[in-house]
Amino acid sequence: MSRSFQKIKDREQGLQRRLTAGQMSMIAIGGAIGTGLFLGSKFAIGFAGPSVLLSYAIGGVITLLLMGCLAEMTVAHATSGSFGAYAEHYINPLAGFLVRYAYWSAIVLAVGTEVTAIADYMAYWFPGVPSWWWISLFSGALILVNASSVKAFGAVEYGFSSIKIAAILGFIFLGSMVVWGTNRPEFGVHLYTAGSGFLPHGWWGMWLAVIISIFSYLSVEMIAVAAGEAEDPERAVKQAFRATIVRLLVFYLLSLALILAIVPWERVGEGSSPFVTVMQVLGIPYAADILNFVVIVAALSAMNSQLYITTRMMFSLARGGDAPKALGRVNSQGVPLNALMLSSMGIAVATLLYVLYPQDAFILMISLSMFGAMFTWMMIFLTHLFFRRQYESAGNPPLAFRMKLYPFTSLLGLGLMLATMVTTLFTDEFNMTLKFGLPFLVVLVFLYKFVRKPHASYDDAM
Repeated sequence: MSRSFQKIKDREQGLQRRLTAGQMSMIAIGGAIGTGLFLGSKFAIGFAGPSVLLSYAIGGVITLLLMGCLAEMTVAHATSGSFGAYAEHYINPLAGFLVRYAYWSAIVLAVGTEVTAIADYMAYWFPGVPSWWWISLFSGALILVNASSVKAFGAVEYGFSSIKIAAILGFIFLGSMVVWGTNRPEFGVHLYTAGSGFLPHGWWGMWLAVIISIFSYLSVEMIAVAAGEAEDPERAVKQAFRATIVRLLVFYLLSLALILAIVPWERVGEGSSPFVTVMQVLGIPYAADILNFVVIVAALSAMNSQLYITTRMMFSLARGGDAPKALGRVNSQGVPLNALMLSSMGIAVATLLYVLYPQDAFILMISLSMFGAMFTWMMIFLTHLFFRRQYESAGNPPLAFRMKLYPFTSLLGLGLMLATMVTTLFTDEFNMTLKFGLPFLVVLVFLYKFVRKPHASYDDAM
């Protein structure tokens, strides 16, 4: 190869390794259990009906394959540039440039979906308060957390994720008791096939919901970025990989299965969140208020994680000479403050869209952010194919973590991601995805070829 990967790791020095293995696991959970589950699942059920269980299972398989590929590469090379750095080194510098910017833009817009959802949730209690007020309040608080230190970020995210996990476990316990412990005929798995059946909109509706399931699982990949600031990257990544996969599949599939066994799928879209709707149907005192609090915490948690990951990705771009040098500077706490400020602009975009299109803001933000997310996941699978072949042929020591059934697993993941991306062309809801994404990709290639002026070295002194 033309250069050692160590050169990439060296230029990204300056961040502090202060995240524990437990915090790493919670960060991955925190990013993936947010608006996608608590609000996005409402839209997925609308597309697929009860067959949304298959949709999220397919999305779960893709996520499992992705996490395996990422874990293998991250254990070998732990750095904040992560999959962008791997694409740069194992494919070519243009690939690394495209992946970093596509992913950064996707997550910046995803921050907007979280803060938009928070405004919806707060309206449950305070319908008369303008949405922009909540957006400004919560955004300011989380920007301050991320500006403090990575240790503060990790502690806050651990707390947020603990609340979410406890609430989901409580929901699963309560839902299980209602469905299987009460003998009430209006509840049960028979609702899966009642009325219009298990596939009310056919196999096409089920497949469309896979798109939202991928958006729901989005951000599990941030564990690879956070590994650059982990105390013991190898142990943390292995532990977080196993814990994240099990928890995600259990939490998502069990929660959705119980929702559909308690509320007929046609009624799920009536409320702000399927979870809140279930509590209202059951008539449990204050349960809907408690769960509304939990979904707000979930959105804040995901937003917190997304601000972190976009900041580190922009930091990596700057350190590689692909963004202004000032964005790669870190303060005394090891935080790339300039990169954080730039990465917060998704909040402003969300606020504007919410004011202009209050009814359609959430689904529009998903459509715009989905291209970068899908492209990044697709490139992770492609990069893994290059990584395995080049890593082994270079005579490196045996991999400490290996994805089984290679190359079938990487090719399967790549094919499924390509299929879901093409599917967006044939949907009214997501037709903005490729219409926005492909021209954006062309612009990035143009900037790389004709505008980009990388600096030869990086001086991170303040």
